[in-house]
Amino acid sequence: MARDTRWNAVDEYFAPIVAQDQPLEAALAANEAAGLPPIDVSAAHGKMLHLLARIAGARKALEIGALGGYSTIRIARALPADGRLVTLEAVEEHASVARANIARAGLSDRVEVRVGAALDSLPKIEAEGLAPFDFVFIDADKENNANYLAWALRLSRRGTTIVVDNVVRDGRILDAASRDLDVVGVHRMFDMMKSEPRLHATVIQTVGAKGWDGFALAVVA
Repeated sequence: MARDTRWNAVDEYFAPIVAQDQPLEAALAANEAAGLPPIDVSAAHGKMLHLLARIAGARKALEIGALGGYSTIRIARALPADGRLVTLEAVEEHASVARANIARAGLSDRVEVRVGAALDSLPKIEAEGLAPFDFVFIDADKENNANYLAWALRLSRRGTTIVVDNVVRDGRILDAASRDLDVVGVHRMFDMMKSEPRLHATVIQTVGAKGWDGFALAVVA
């Protein structure tokens, strides 16, 4: 789908409200310089994550998919000084950039970056007794979204907020016969959301600087 130039213009119009400061700009610049894929959440979406974590009163947060740490910084800033955010990143090079960005933002004391496949890291987090988490953000390989959502539930409590990014895929989720593994992964996650009585959820489609996409928002009952 062709992008409407007004999408970017509207995002730019809202920039003063979104309040992207120097550490966040520096994180995006460092990600670009390191050759990371340009798939960070948008500034508006990042601020939304921050606000949702604050609304949830989160003290402990889990992020599945750190990339270069931009969204990590947004979420970590919503936590109290003694709060904790565990973020998972599969690629060591990305994790290294994320750690530097997090340190530059002055958040190393409340953020732990763990490297490795998330489905290997999540059982270790459970075994260490770090759960329950108050806020969970899922933004990793979409093929495993249903598995990540299952783990988010397992590591949650009643009232935990869960956000899942990139669930519209430029509208490709409408293709029930799709063999795209990312689309199939999102379909499976939605099937789980529909059948899971512990989840109260909604899905919002969005347009903007990142194109046509959307996110799922759920609360554990």
